[in-house]
Parts: sequence; structure tokens; C-alpha cells
Amino acid sequence: MNPPVMVLAAGLGTRMRPITDTIPKPLVKVAGVTLLDRALNTFARGGTEQAVVNTHYRPEQIDAHCKARQGAPAITLSPEPDGPLETGGGIARALPLLGDTFFTTNADSFWVGDDAVIPAMRTAFDPARMDLLLQLAPRDQSIGLAGHPGDFAMDAMGRLTRRNRDDASDTVPYNYTGTAIMSAAIFTDLPASPFSLNILFDRAIASGRLYGHRLNGLWFTVGTPDAIEEAELALSR
Repeated sequence: MNPPVMVLAAGLGTRMRPITDTIPKPLVKVAGVTLLDRALNTFARGGTEQAVVNTHYRPEQIDAHCKARQGAPAITLSPEPDGPLETGGGIARALPLLGDTFFTTNADSFWVGDDAVIPAMRTAFDPARMDLLLQLAPRDQSIGLAGHPGDFAMDAMGRLTRRNRDDASDTVPYNYTGTAIMSAAIFTDLPASPFSLNILFDRAIASGRLYGHRLNGLWFTVGTPDAIEEAELALSR
């Protein structure tokens, strides 16, 4: 099994303004490399041969950039001309391009130091007992989320639960990196309007079918202009 990856690149990038007044956020550069290329290159190193990239804001720029790329993965675009469909809705629209099992990754985050994680997640994903397998970064290995208390707790078997958002003392050690592998079969009985993947996360938690895989590298999330400088400084070290 060599599933494709869907790169979620259709957002408006409002927090990255004024940089995104003229370019889409996936084409913002960190240390001379666009965020989109960082995602695609990482999956290429992990053996991924096919990618789907969704587009909405300034789609012609992403189209031209993808056509100019050389090497793996081969790219198919999934336009969202009527407006961004959020994480879940964008994936649902692209399902005919993705097959039974696929990765997703956010175009505004990346990691370094763990090239083995994509093949490891590919091997670990078991659709007989999992709906989704999320890549998780320890809080002390996350750049760009200072003070964030974490998203998930993971038990000894790898099953996930959400942190208790009502308990200020509950500091769960794992952040969701925006990268996951999942089964297309879980995209049923969902809203017709734009929707978040969090709907599917909650369903999987309720049935004991949401699992996590720890990243052993350094994870970066780049959502604002200040985060670019922070990421570049961490990379230089």
C-alpha cells in the first residue's frame, strides 16, 4: 500500500497578512523554501508518489508552481472555486482522487529530523481497528505554539482522547501536527456545507478508533509573519 497525500492548501491565510495580500500562504517561504514544497518534498522522501492539492485563494499561483515542480510526487489539483470547504469538506470533495486510504497534511506546517515517520505511519495504519492515525508532536518539540497546552492524550496502546479544555491544570504533552493517515470509508453522514475534520476525530474517539503516532523530529507550524522568523531561527540552530 502506497497511499497518496492530500495537501490542504485552500485557506485564505488571513493571519499571514500582509504577506498573503499578494501570494497564497502555501507559497510563503521559510529559509528559502515554500511551505508547499516542504510538504511535498517530505512526502516524496517518504516514498509517496501521488499528491492532491486543494486550492481556493489565488489558485493560479499554486497551479503554476505545481506545474513547474520536477520529480515526485505527481500532483493533481482539487479546486474549491465557491469558497474554502475547511479541512473535512475539502477532503470530502477530493475523495474520488484519493482512493481507499490516504494521508493528509497541512500546507502551513512541516517537520525536520524524522524522515522515517511517513513509512512508519503507512505500516502502522490498520483500518480494521483505526479510523484515523494522527501524527503527534510532543509539546517540547513544537515550534510556533508557545504556551499551547496540547491537543491529545495517548494511552499505552496509542489510542487518543482530547485534553480536558475545562481543566487549566491539564497540560497534555501532544500537539496534533496536521498530518494523518485515514480511511475514506469514514466520510459518511457528514454535513453538505464546509466542515472540520474534528467531527471525524470525535466520532473516532467515541468508538475507540482514533490513534496517534509520535513524531521523533522537530515540528513547525507557520501561521503568522512572526512565526516565519521563529521557524528560521530554530532551523538555523
